[in-house]
Amino acid sequence: MSPSYVIRGARILGGEPADIVIADGLIAEIGAGLDAGKAVEVDAAGLIALPGLVDLHTHLREPGREDAETVLTGSQAAALGGFTCVHAMANTDPVADTAGVVEQVWRLGREAGYCDVQPIGAVTVGLGGTQLAELGAMADSAATVRVFSDDGKCVWDPVLMRRALEYVKAFGGVVAQHAQEPRLTEGAQMNEGVLSGELGLPGWPAVAEESIIARDVLLAAHVGSRLHVCHLSTRGSVEIVRWAKSKGWDVTAEVTPHHLLLTDDLARTYDPIYKVNPPLRTADDVAAVREGLADGTIDIVATDHAPHPMEDKECEWSAAAFGMIGLETALSVVQHTMVDTGMLTWEQVAERMSAAPARISGTGGGHGRPLAAGEPAHLVLYDPAATRTITPADTASLSRNTPYAGRELPGRVVATFLRGVPTVLGGQLQEVSA
Repeated sequence: MSPSYVIRGARILGGEPADIVIADGLIAEIGAGLDAGKAVEVDAAGLIALPGLVDLHTHLREPGREDAETVLTGSQAAALGGFTCVHAMANTDPVADTAGVVEQVWRLGREAGYCDVQPIGAVTVGLGGTQLAELGAMADSAATVRVFSDDGKCVWDPVLMRRALEYVKAFGGVVAQHAQEPRLTEGAQMNEGVLSGELGLPGWPAVAEESIIARDVLLAAHVGSRLHVCHLSTRGSVEIVRWAKSKGWDVTAEVTPHHLLLTDDLARTYDPIYKVNPPLRTADDVAAVREGLADGTIDIVATDHAPHPMEDKECEWSAAAFGMIGLETALSVVQHTMVDTGMLTWEQVAERMSAAPARISGTGGGHGRPLAAGEPAHLVLYDPAATRTITPADTASLSRNTPYAGRELPGRVVATFLRGVPTVLGGQLQEVSA
């Protein structure tokens, strides 16, 4: 039996204060002035209660790159960011392209206990782009994989992409595409434009992303299958997805927090902390992805948390790895860019960071469900009035490659509950047992 808690005075989805009683892993009751007997009391005055966040795009690196991250440390970072479920990308070593590897990642998540870890299976064997992986075996495994992606690489062969879409349709799966035409981005280092020319860095044109998205929405429509677009980053990409949705096609898309806030102008520093795939884009692109997230063209925010050891980032730009960490800062960046600007309400944040990603992935375990009596007690308490200066050394992640170092961001996760058990309380990690 899980301990009971009563959360006093939380503003559910930013609304009026209410008490939330948690018992036996469920939300038992919501109301004002509730008597919860001997339950542990949590003072949530001034805090916003949201459903536990769900990340559809996380790199946990284990197995194979435990120097950058492990399932345990990534899960702890997720809990500190308010996430109760994360989806682990397949570009591990060995690649998560078999039932055995996805089950290993799934079991490691259960053992860690800080959040539910749902593996994403590779589309192709070894991410090689030439042969479909064991999609059916991964779907039938204990991990019950429903999302497949070669993220980090594009499924560039249109025939193979079509076959993957056809295959996953049989069991309600979805292919999550990393949209990057490889021939248009060979050697590319940053967004292509006047600035890349000034800096002498090979450019990464927007069309390399947009052309793959355009091809794949047409393929998905032809097959009648589900397509999810990873880390969309350009105005043109937003327009293509908007057009596809106007046709009634089953296409969804995500944007990362860093593409909501940062621009390619940061490349002027030549600091590889800002080197990411897809690259930071222009201010006009940032405005477009914010508008797309606000109007629902972009369905979700996904972190693309991509940890790297120090030696892979503290080097010259051309030799540095692509990627940024972002689990612990995601909600703050969304508050800064979307809530404080009036573009999203807290209720809409809950939809885009909890309900929609759970719905797209088919995540079980009650994730993405509303905060209501009888529902699993996955929830986060968040202080929107707090401010904090981001310090890399304070992260739970093994890696320190945050692009927000020294930047002041609003908000702080005060508590995260997974099945009624606090994994974070008072802003601090708690001891948990699986």
